[in-house]
Amino acid sequence: MPRSPLFGRRIHITGRISEEIEYASPENVELARKFVASLVTALIKLGANFVVPVDKEPLRAIDGKPLCFDWLIWETIYQNQISRPSDVPGVMAVAVQHHKSEAQIPEQYKEMWNSLRRTDKVKIDNASFWNMASKRMETQAHWGDILIPIGGDEGVLFLTNLYAGNGKPVAPVNIPLRPQTTGAQRVYDFGLGRNNTKRLFQTTGHLDPHGWLNRVNFASQTDVRLMVEEFIELLEALEPPRAFAVRLLDPSHDQFKAVDDFFEAVVKPVVEGRLGYKLLVVDGQQSVGQARIDGDIFSKLHHCQLVIADVTGSRPNCFIELGYALGRGIPTIVTAMKGEKLPFDIATYAGYHWSNDTTAADRQREFFDHWASVEARPPLVDVEPLIS
Repeated sequence: MPRSPLFGRRIHITGRISEEIEYASPENVELARKFVASLVTALIKLGANFVVPVDKEPLRAIDGKPLCFDWLIWETIYQNQISRPSDVPGVMAVAVQHHKSEAQIPEQYKEMWNSLRRTDKVKIDNASFWNMASKRMETQAHWGDILIPIGGDEGVLFLTNLYAGNGKPVAPVNIPLRPQTTGAQRVYDFGLGRNNTKRLFQTTGHLDPHGWLNRVNFASQTDVRLMVEEFIELLEALEPPRAFAVRLLDPSHDQFKAVDDFFEAVVKPVVEGRLGYKLLVVDGQQSVGQARIDGDIFSKLHHCQLVIADVTGSRPNCFIELGYALGRGIPTIVTAMKGEKLPFDIATYAGYHWSNDTTAADRQREFFDHWASVEARPPLVDVEPLIS
């Protein structure tokens, strides 16, 4: 059985329920919680990973129900972790917290949390400036591959802009939980504009993004099983995340064949076959979406989710594109053929030095291990806000 396109992808479900019953009826609140729990359960079985905040759990005054879904997601992960396929790359969940999070964990979840955090299934990332929600959201958007907003307000809109700005898909759930003018409701309504849907996500297959968004219209549905099935189908139809290749492309160069062999035998099988990215190589042979090919290159580079920058041959354009990727804070793997003489500022940046002398299987394993070791590498410059 072929594995799901969601295998290894990090899913970020976010949102908040309205305090007012006129915007979030008890029936819709219960429907939303059942949908989230069932969706997370199904995603675990497909090999998806998650990004989940760790924080307090505010309750709705009118009925005592949780206003957020975070601890429901953690509980569902905890109860279904045995269903996770054994060969999923990466940790099962990235927990984003601040320095006061541990003290704010609800009492009923402390034992569960302590059990989870001691395993290799959870990675904890502490966002700086604990009192700045925007910084925590930036950390969440760094780790997440797909954003699923449900309910929410300005925070959902901020996250939507972060994800969309980084070329990552946003798939809103329009169960009525907040006013129509904010949060996931607003994102969904925005996407109903035929020219807007593709700005939220791109899809493969026979149904275009606009068709998919109309198919997952849950404003009046109540069958949770069917809702989850249809939403999973949408998520599996999303275009895979993009990895941009910065590499030597001149066939007349002495090192071209070695670089080409490295990408064909090592990079592509790992990046596409194991990690599930779509590897992009812009060499002038493809159709372009911009008036100029350099504009198309930097547009694709700007919106990719991973960069593999091979600097073999010391080509100026490769260094320009590498610098752009590092400046953008895109996760970047720097590679070079063994023996390549590199400039000082590149030589000091931990990279993978390859040769084509060993078996493809050995080289693929080494390359994957290097990716795992640098995946969480921080940006070159951590810009601090003036006022926190």
